[in-house]
Amino acid sequence: MAENTRTPAEQIAAGYAMEGAALELGTVLVDGAVDPSARVRIPLATLNRHGLVAGATGTGKTKTLQVLAEQLSAAGVPVVLADVKGDLTGLARPGEPHERITARATDTGDDWTPTAFPVEFLSLGGGSPAVPVRATLTQFGPILLAKVLDLNDTQESTLGLIFHWADQRGLPLLDTKDLRAVIQHLTSDEGKAELRGIGGVSPATAGVILRALVNLEAAGGDAFFGEPEFDPADLIRQVDGRGVLTLLELADQQGNPRLFSTFLMWLLAELFEELPEAGDLDRPKLVFFFDEAHLLFADASKAFRERIEQTVKLIRSKGVGVFFCTQLPTDVPGPVLSQLGARIQHALRAFTPEDQAALAKTVRTYPNTEHYDVEEALTSLGTGEAIVTVLSERGAPTPVAWTRMRAPRSLMAAIGEAEVAAAAKVSPLFATYGATVDRESAYERLTARIAESAPAQPPPTPADPPAAERDEPGLVEKAFASPVVRSFLRSAASALGREITRGLFGTRRRRR
Repeated sequence: MAENTRTPAEQIAAGYAMEGAALELGTVLVDGAVDPSARVRIPLATLNRHGLVAGATGTGKTKTLQVLAEQLSAAGVPVVLADVKGDLTGLARPGEPHERITARATDTGDDWTPTAFPVEFLSLGGGSPAVPVRATLTQFGPILLAKVLDLNDTQESTLGLIFHWADQRGLPLLDTKDLRAVIQHLTSDEGKAELRGIGGVSPATAGVILRALVNLEAAGGDAFFGEPEFDPADLIRQVDGRGVLTLLELADQQGNPRLFSTFLMWLLAELFEELPEAGDLDRPKLVFFFDEAHLLFADASKAFRERIEQTVKLIRSKGVGVFFCTQLPTDVPGPVLSQLGARIQHALRAFTPEDQAALAKTVRTYPNTEHYDVEEALTSLGTGEAIVTVLSERGAPTPVAWTRMRAPRSLMAAIGEAEVAAAAKVSPLFATYGATVDRESAYERLTARIAESAPAQPPPTPADPPAAERDEPGLVEKAFASPVVRSFLRSAASALGREITRGLFGTRRRRR
């Protein structure tokens, strides 16, 4: 068909004609009219070029995530989604017919069929009925932990020194009490001597880190650190040829956003370190959705942002696609935003000068188009509509398309904790990760040895303080002061002293 005989919708849709496998997003609107034959697609082969899903609250971002996840699963691609509000649990059940769904299916040319998808429900440290996931502090590393604890650059550097010392001595930091024990030791006279020549841990900085640990524990974050440690390889699975959708149920962690956003970065960093180079694939190995992405970048240090940028640049060669989901594109730093090839922008609001500035910046990131006033369109989009541009199969940006998005085929509602718990109990991961393991680690070894070596003590006199009033740090300091413990540390360093190899984010590289 000659270009001048095509309708504007057909001209736009021509840029989305794909030869290979692609995800169906919806259909083109021009001047308020929808053309069901003018399809908007994303090539599967370009999804490792990453993407952005943005828009104000209530504009349809979550449903867009649902549509993307469903089609990726159907194509055999596993997906990881952060389910911050519990809205995505309906992926596990088929959708329910409704007149609005029928109307949307007609508009988008979709042969809508209620469909359930294979879903794995996980939670951080077992705070919900889902399968608990945990990481040891040694594996998590000092850089990500500093982000969780909201430490400044100096405090982060000190935390790195603490981890370095523990790595050298083969002392596993499995949970928060292990880290407290090491900090107490390194601020004692014995510990200061061991750090001579490479710096030291000031009491003031140690106090800040310890108080931040206490706050983390009080918020329930300590339940995440421990064993059994989650293996990110368990995210890449299929069931009957369909990719497994892993939902991280984070509703109980909404009060601790630093932990769950940084945990997602830990998972991504682990995948980056462990997956082999894959080159160009016809579809990604895994697609990772960072919901509430602004939490990842809020108050992040320059070094932390640079590591995120580097990870996003490099992980695509491992066959992993990353989508950042947030309200404003400006929530994502420019160097990261420039790496995101697919853009699905739901409606923006421009009620304040700050909103208007963000809108103007967003408009400048889109290709020129003769069919829309992008600034006007972004404030006029209806619920379930978006301005879209993606990378074509040859890597060029597609035309800007005002898109009426498809309706999800799974349930557009939460399924409830009872169903999540039932699904978790029959999960193949539950046998591996369901029960907490508290094996012997640095703290237990040290306190046990001092208890064995200590002579029997007579009952305390009334002048002595009750045993219950003696706090844990005092016991740790006593343990580290013991000649028996010093001998143990020397032997541990001799047997296990090879320093742990750490990756881009300071996470420990696993030995397979």
